[in-house]
Amino acid sequence: MLGKDAISQNAKSSRKKTSKNNQKLKVVDFFCGGGGMSYGMQLAGLKVLAGIDYEPACKETYEANIKGAEFIQADVFELKEKELQQQLGLKKNDKDLVLIGCSPCQFWSIINTDKRKSQKSKNLLVEFQRFVKYFKPGYVVVENVPGVLRNKEESGLQDFINWLEISKYKVHFDVHNVNDYGVAQNRKRFTLVANRVTKEEIFPVKRTEKRIVVKDVLGVTNGFPRISHGNRDNTDFLHTTSRLGELNQERLKYVRKDGGDRFGFADKEHLQLKCFVGRDNSFRDTFGRLWWNKPSPTITTKFCNISNGRFVHPDEDRALSLREGAVLQSFPKDYIFKGTAVDSIARLIGNAVPPEYAKSIGVAIKNNSNAI
Repeated sequence: MLGKDAISQNAKSSRKKTSKNNQKLKVVDFFCGGGGMSYGMQLAGLKVLAGIDYEPACKETYEANIKGAEFIQADVFELKEKELQQQLGLKKNDKDLVLIGCSPCQFWSIINTDKRKSQKSKNLLVEFQRFVKYFKPGYVVVENVPGVLRNKEESGLQDFINWLEISKYKVHFDVHNVNDYGVAQNRKRFTLVANRVTKEEIFPVKRTEKRIVVKDVLGVTNGFPRISHGNRDNTDFLHTTSRLGELNQERLKYVRKDGGDRFGFADKEHLQLKCFVGRDNSFRDTFGRLWWNKPSPTITTKFCNISNGRFVHPDEDRALSLREGAVLQSFPKDYIFKGTAVDSIARLIGNAVPPEYAKSIGVAIKNNSNAI
C-alpha cells in the first residue's frame, strides 16, 4: 500500500504530466472569424497558434481577444501548405496539432435564399481538407450547418470522411444542439471530430447541469439595464440596438410579452404586412419575442432586426442589443467586438461558433490527449 507521501507525489506527477500535455496541444483555426472557436479552445486549455480568415474586418476583434495567437489574413484558395508551415513552424504528422475548419456556411444553410452570392463557400471544406492531408495532424475539427451532412456528396464531406478513415482516424460526426453544451440558444450544428492519437471516438463533452435559458443570461438582474430602440452604447459593452420606425414601434405594442408574435397585430389592417395576408403560418417568428424560460432561437447575423426572426426582447419594445446577442452566443460580457456599424458587428457575432460549445470540443480533445 502506498503511503500518503507517495500518493501525494503521484498526484503531483499526474498534475504535472496533465499540464504538460495541455500545453503541447496547439491549434490552427481556419475561417476563424471573430474568434469564437479559438476563444473556446483557449478556455479548454489548448494553445491557439493562429486564426486564418479572408475578411480583414475580423482582424481587430480576433487580436483583441485571442491573446498570444497570430491573425493571418489569407484566402484559403490561394494559401499554400508550405507557406503556412514556414510561417507558424508547423511539423507534419504532429500528434499534438489540432486543425479546425469552421468554414462560412451560407451555401449550405437552409435560411439562405440566394445561393449565387455564397457559391464560393461551397468548396471551402475541400480546401481545408488539402491542409489536413498535408499536415496529417493528431486531431481535426469541422463545424458547420447541418446542411453539409444532408448534402455530404456535393459538399465534399463524404470524401473527407472516407479519407480520414482510410488514414486511420477515428471519426465522430453528428448534428448537435449547442443548448446541450452550456449555450442559452437552440442552434443545431454539424460537428466532426477526428482523432488518430487513440482509437477512441471523441465528441463534445455534454454539461450535466440544467439547460440554460434566456432568463439565465439576459435581463436587469444579469447586468442589462432597460433601454429603448435606437440606443447607442459607445463603451465596449455595446448594449446597442437598432432604431425602429413608427409603424414597427406601434406593432411591438401589440406583441404579447414573453413569447408573443406578429399575430398580436394581425387584425390591425394598418399594421399587418401585406406579405403575411392569408399566410398566417408563414414565418411565424417574424416580429416575435423571445421567451424568458426557453433558450433563444438561433442567433443569426440579422439578430438586430425584428423583421428577420424572433429577435424581439422578451418584454422591452426593441430588438436584441449587440451584447445580448453575443451573450446568447455564450461570449463573455467583456469580449471586445470591433467594428464601425451595428450590422458589421452583428455579422461577427452571428457567424461565430459559440465559445462554450467550442470549449466542450476542446475539453474532449484535451481529455483524450491526457489519457495517453
